[in-house]
Amino acid sequence: MSGAGLEVTAKIASRVEAFVRDVVVPYERDPRRDHHDCPTEELVAELKDKAREAGVLTPHILPDGSHLSQRETAIVLQRTGLSPLGPLACNTGAPDEGNMYLLGKVGSADIKERFLRPLVEGRARSAFFMTEPASEGGAGSDPSMMRTTCRRDGNHWLINGRKAFITGAQGAQVGIVMAKAEEGACMFLVDLPDPAIRIDHVPNTIDSSMPGGHAVVTIDNLRVPADQMLGEAGEGFQYAQVRLSPARLSHCMRWLGACVRANEIATDYANRRMAFGKLLIDHEGVGFMLAENLIDLRQAELMIEWCADVLDTGALGTAESSMTKVAVSEALMRVADRCVQVMGGSGVTADTIVEQVFREIRAFRIYDGPTEVHKWSLAKKIKRDWKAAQQQGAPV
Repeated sequence: MSGAGLEVTAKIASRVEAFVRDVVVPYERDPRRDHHDCPTEELVAELKDKAREAGVLTPHILPDGSHLSQRETAIVLQRTGLSPLGPLACNTGAPDEGNMYLLGKVGSADIKERFLRPLVEGRARSAFFMTEPASEGGAGSDPSMMRTTCRRDGNHWLINGRKAFITGAQGAQVGIVMAKAEEGACMFLVDLPDPAIRIDHVPNTIDSSMPGGHAVVTIDNLRVPADQMLGEAGEGFQYAQVRLSPARLSHCMRWLGACVRANEIATDYANRRMAFGKLLIDHEGVGFMLAENLIDLRQAELMIEWCADVLDTGALGTAESSMTKVAVSEALMRVADRCVQVMGGSGVTADTIVEQVFREIRAFRIYDGPTEVHKWSLAKKIKRDWKAAQQQGAPV
């Protein structure tokens, strides 16, 4: 996948930003929400139609099917994130964006035509079935604990197990299911809905930006044709790694955009609101918080650019994306929290998106690997690198 060049990317990003600010932002007050406060399918479809008309649907994938580089994608996806509804409208949200990237990289021609094309065209949503219920000892941050099984049955595979926190499973048309065979982890493409995949429960969660919520599902004797496996049996974790770092980084891109917008709202409030005889911005305690926001936002942007450059070399960037996910999610949490604090009572109401951004970023610190798991993984790498250096006689 090749990039488009920064000049072309800048034009795409400009169109996207204008669309999100002018067309999508007014929809933030649209009442079409389900009982989990997630946007309804009707609302998402309407937003995608608007994006299609404006020529900004799936803007990170060019008309010839090529993908923007990660550096270029960062520029565009940050703009879609300026509203929590922006990624849904522009078809750059999770888990679809990550699933499109994976299928574009490793899918067969048949899989690309059957499963990828509807996603790119915005005619379908997808779900990635990997995480399992913790109460049952299933895989979470540690995918090696996977309990969902698959076994050959003629020219099909039979899959059984339970999955949890499956974003967008309710209402999805495309599923990517991970299961464990004797050969190791496997990854399958499936059409949804399927009676063998039963949604047991969609819990209310702190976040509310992703249609379908985060479902708990039971997979009961799901039969999948062998040609709908990605690669060969036992290669599932290898393909998961292809998706992992770019999808993790895309979250950083989108939520950076959301925090940029939240900071704009908090800044506007501080420059209009009077208290104790002067504007809030003129009170050092408030002004310093907004100054710290600018610092954190710029540092987050630079971390994203650095990691994107690493991925653009073709490297997996596992350690780099871990560092970026930790740095960006923690920085954006500070930004979102300060925005709420600056706005006082207004910051905890639904009158602006600041309150929602705070909730979404809090969830972001957990999904795609909690901060602590990434730090633990990095500490293990530090130890490995130290041992390797000692064996090579490196000076201390």
